[in-house]
Amino acid sequence: MTVLAALLMIAGTFFLSASTVGFLRLPDFFTRMHAISKADTLGALLFVLGLACIAGDLLVALKLAFVALFVFLTNPVATHALSRAARRIGVQPWTKGEPR
Repeated sequence: MTVLAALLMIAGTFFLSASTVGFLRLPDFFTRMHAISKADTLGALLFVLGLACIAGDLLVALKLAFVALFVFLTNPVATHALSRAARRIGVQPWTKGEPR
């Protein structure tokens, strides 16, 4: 179980790091939000599930599962709300012909 937990947490760390790289490297708000929404949600889920695998108590594992469910439901909704608000106030998406 410890090996599975370590693999899940390593995979979660990889996706969280990929999310950070996407945030730093991508050209505009909308592509950055996409990278953060997808990779950050998956990374957090994998990491929390890895923690649940090594939790000694079933109640702690259940609480961590609820945290994972909360992250799974709220991250995409929050990202969508932020992107929609940015679009409404006039933030334009980057196109290939524009300079960064």
